[in-house]
Amino acid sequence: MPVMPMPPDTEQGLQQAYAAMRHAADAARFPDLATRRGWLTALEQLIQQNRTALIEAVNADFGQRSSVETRLLELFPSLEELRSARRQLGRWMRPQRRAVSLWFRPARNQVIPQPLGVVGVVVPWNYPLFLAFGPLIGALAAGNRVMIKMSELTPATGALLARLVAQYFEPGLVTVVNGDATLAQAFTRLPFDHLLFTGSTAVGRHVMRAAADNLTPVTLELGGKSPALVARDADFARAAESIVAGKLLNAGQTCVAPDYVLVNAKDRDRLLAMLDAVATRAYPTLAHNPDYSSIIHPRHYQRLQQWLDEAIAAGATVRQINPAGEDLVAVRKLPLTLVLDCPAHCALMQEEIFGPILPVVSYDRFDEALEYINARPRPLALYLFDRDPVRIDKVLQQTVSGGVCINETILHVAQDNMPFGGVGPSGMGHYHGHEGFLTFSKLKPVFTQSRWAGSWLTRPPYGRTVEWLLKLMLRG
Repeated sequence: MPVMPMPPDTEQGLQQAYAAMRHAADAARFPDLATRRGWLTALEQLIQQNRTALIEAVNADFGQRSSVETRLLELFPSLEELRSARRQLGRWMRPQRRAVSLWFRPARNQVIPQPLGVVGVVVPWNYPLFLAFGPLIGALAAGNRVMIKMSELTPATGALLARLVAQYFEPGLVTVVNGDATLAQAFTRLPFDHLLFTGSTAVGRHVMRAAADNLTPVTLELGGKSPALVARDADFARAAESIVAGKLLNAGQTCVAPDYVLVNAKDRDRLLAMLDAVATRAYPTLAHNPDYSSIIHPRHYQRLQQWLDEAIAAGATVRQINPAGEDLVAVRKLPLTLVLDCPAHCALMQEEIFGPILPVVSYDRFDEALEYINARPRPLALYLFDRDPVRIDKVLQQTVSGGVCINETILHVAQDNMPFGGVGPSGMGHYHGHEGFLTFSKLKPVFTQSRWAGSWLTRPPYGRTVEWLLKLMLRG
């Protein structure tokens, strides 16, 4: 009797699933344009025909997750990127002609984007759909097979995606893996052709070590403390609206959420009042407000509370924007919490917050704010609110970050034709759009020699002819 394959939520099943996927990749090394477009269409059907179930699964995992935010932040950008990739895929796949140096003419050069084979994707819990679909789109467009490890903190979403993937895709094309941290470690030890991990910087280090044993190239989408810098002549109303929106989406559980605000000391009280007013208007109630999400897990809720307690004990001032004065513990929600004068050694000033807590840091000179940013690990995003083009250009030239928004937050992530990725502690590599296609491809250079080639003139035995040529070649 044939041996039945084990589910991929065990280490043995994981190995079997990988072996089957590797066999499938080796059997079809270069899927054509029609095949890849068919894969992307299947993914679009999976999303469109199961929107309600996907939204409900994410909501169940969070306890309370805004349906609007799931559609706006996960389903919509996934579909937009998918359609953009499908539309441009023919151009992306086309071999690229490259110039040939004078010395090698009349040969021809071209670069062919070739599928890598089997790609691994590790998905975090905060955006389980978008951060699974985004890498999947790039990897399928590039012609690869894909294994996706979902977070153990989103079991309902993971189980649903596993069922849907098996229903919409041929065997050996896409596999969804669910399981705990031990299985995640086993997943990252598989000899993938490329591994994309989204998560914390600390875990990213472990992932990179595991991948190194197989010399697996990695894309690390991490996080860090993304600043929002407000200049003196900024549009403060606009800045407050954007900062509150970016911070409170998904209750701050966003890798590119503004982590702290830098504002001139003379403008601090004005900005604080506007942040309070905007948050109150957007979320007049919190406990049973379907627009405001819960903290994903009791462990993360406790972590945020402990960090606040530490800051208060160290002398920080805390202002919570809870307009209805509700008790939020039972529903695992936190209001927008502004933290003033927080000592630098506190966790809120050292670690990525990943919640609706917003330290506000004062500066006296604009250059002092830039020095503050540059003295810290390079962030995943930088948000600048300013109207002075000279100063804007100065910030772009004198700071390093994964991405920048000017007079806005978050939205750079949703741009289909721009790469997304971190730098240094906030990540390495990038994906989305054409850059995602390239990340999951091998750009194979092909040199085609002409029958009229003169390369024989440089072959041994060496004599006067090659000496004469070298004089010309070295002289340039």
